[in-house]
Amino acid sequence: MNIRIGSRDSKLAVVQAEQVIAQLDMPCTLVTMKTTGDMILDKTLDQVGGKGLFVKELDRALAAGEVDLTVHSLKDVPMEQPEGLPLVAYTVREDARDVLVLPQGASELDRTKPIGCASARRRVQLKRLFPDMEVKPVRGNVQTRLRKLDSGEYGALVLAAAGLHRLGLQDRISRYFSPEELIPAAGQAILAVQGREGQCPEAVARLDDSDARVCALTERAYVRTLGGGCFAPVAAYACVMDDTVTLRAMYATADEQTVVYGVDTAPRDQAEALGARLAQKLQKEAEHP
Repeated sequence: MNIRIGSRDSKLAVVQAEQVIAQLDMPCTLVTMKTTGDMILDKTLDQVGGKGLFVKELDRALAAGEVDLTVHSLKDVPMEQPEGLPLVAYTVREDARDVLVLPQGASELDRTKPIGCASARRRVQLKRLFPDMEVKPVRGNVQTRLRKLDSGEYGALVLAAAGLHRLGLQDRISRYFSPEELIPAAGQAILAVQGREGQCPEAVARLDDSDARVCALTERAYVRTLGGGCFAPVAAYACVMDDTVTLRAMYATADEQTVVYGVDTAPRDQAEALGARLAQKLQKEAEHP
């Protein structure tokens, strides 16, 4: 059986899909396509309809039987999937941290220029870490963002370590932020594989990592409980140690004037309940201090 793997056509997305194909070690064909989210680069995601813009063309191809599985960065996947197209596997999590990237050749942060980032989650936390600096939106793929940085538009960028590592660009990293300093996005550094209900069971079994699945379910339950909006300033990062899950999370009110942080633990078989519980706790703390 030849498995058709669907992916966005960006360089990073293709590299990620190729990682999945290598892990499968089965006959596969890569099918790439451009998504609406890749084509609209002059506006922030909340202005054009959300992260779902990165997956809807892939969902259509999957539903139509044009591909058998699709590969996504989990952090780009909406909280709810179309009926019959579940997330069927979560790959081993890579380095989930965010990193600071300076212009080519720079050794120190230029605080007179803005820090570029692409999410409310990063923006809120960067204001705490760099209160004296402007934080400005930046769109485009990794290479486009790096060109904007190197041309002098920004003093630094904050990007995901996993993406830079996958692209062989780890030498651009100036420093890593610990999860305590800057909590990652839910699902960051995990690849999600989506399929049609009950299809390709052997492939799914080869790809799914039990610890990554627990972390994914915990973090996504946290975001889903808060309404699932991709643009709310929320962050969630889970770690599994033996049979215990630890979830570290952030929640900000809509006006971003109140930001709260929390940590909680639970047995791994109560992962989703942990995510929901911490979300409710932090939301209550923020909105009813």
